[in-house]
Amino acid sequence: MPEDSIKTNIRNTDLEVRKKALDLLARREHATQEIRAKLIGRGLAPPIVDEVLKSLATEGLLSDRRFVENYIRARKDRGYGPLRIQAELRQRDIDEDLISRYVDPHDRAWSESIKSVRHKRFGDYMPGDIKERARQTRFLQYRGFTGEQISRLFKHVE
Repeated sequence: MPEDSIKTNIRNTDLEVRKKALDLLARREHATQEIRAKLIGRGLAPPIVDEVLKSLATEGLLSDRRFVENYIRARKDRGYGPLRIQAELRQRDIDEDLISRYVDPHDRAWSESIKSVRHKRFGDYMPGDIKERARQTRFLQYRGFTGEQISRLFKHVE
């Protein structure tokens, strides 16, 4: 009889972890390591968390690929460049192969993005002197655009 109650407690714990994981996933996509850290931070047992997350991934409910696609789209829409997005994905323990597959700093699509970001921040005014150009360059670097993208932007305007 006591063994049945132990099995029930383990099942309840699995169900509890699964419910909390699904609650998090219902709000937005999460990276596997990100959701793992949140669940363990809530005092749930790491072995059970790992088992449940593996199950969710097998069922297609948890996907680092899907997380990366959504994350890149959201960050790009907010005006961030490829270097910043790559760094943020690395901080979230995303596999390097997955990052390189979805974020290509040499993709020409970033040209439109950098133009839009610069225009939104600085308007139609293009830098007239070195000091202003340096200020705009620092801003674009902070946003995660490459030196090549920034040079191409200013060269295109000159």
